[in-house]
Amino acid sequence: MKNRRITDIFFDLDHTLWDFDKNSALTFEKIFKINAINVDSKQFLSYYEPINLEYWKLFREEKIDKASLRFGRLNDAFLAINTVLEKELIFKLSEDYITHLTSFNYLFENTIEILDYLSLKYTLHIITNGFEEVQQKKMINSKIDHYFKTVTNSEVVGVKKPNPKIFNYAIQLANTKVNQSIMIGDNYEADILGANNIGMDTIFFNLKSQSLDNNIKQIDNLIHLKKYL
Repeated sequence: MKNRRITDIFFDLDHTLWDFDKNSALTFEKIFKINAINVDSKQFLSYYEPINLEYWKLFREEKIDKASLRFGRLNDAFLAINTVLEKELIFKLSEDYITHLTSFNYLFENTIEILDYLSLKYTLHIITNGFEEVQQKKMINSKIDHYFKTVTNSEVVGVKKPNPKIFNYAIQLANTKVNQSIMIGDNYEADILGANNIGMDTIFFNLKSQSLDNNIKQIDNLIHLKKYL
């Protein structure tokens, strides 16, 4: 059922519009080649991707800082495939990863089509926990930046989703109201529970078919947003 009160839509960026896993995998292939790292990238990624999610959870919970996230996720993934690298090389790979990440900009299926559709009816915004220096580049390089009136970044606000402060900041920046807004994202804890905690409506981008309460609006393809909006 469509919510007729909605005027403003807030999207998460990574894993929701911007295909982080695909772009990240291509970036690792590139920086491994640049730095002559002779490992099986698929094997590396099979460990890195869940490790990265765990580090981001710690980062969201303010248990580690950005530098620890960037170093630890790489170091742990290499150790998981029995590869020990010098600390200086880990740091270089970390920097190279951020440098080259925005050179790949695959979006999820139907991203442009749904943004074209929604932008005619609603005002669109971004709320992201990603690093400020790369998030804008991702949007510009993937040619979606013009769809969004505001971008709220956790580094600017000083807290991360699911902290209510970032959602309230985004609502204020957008000059709208909670009961006229909806949050769309792939992370149940950060995006859905975070937005629900301030009374905002939500749609979960359930790409990995997580088992959820049937009362939670969810989609597995962005084009299915047309069902609700």
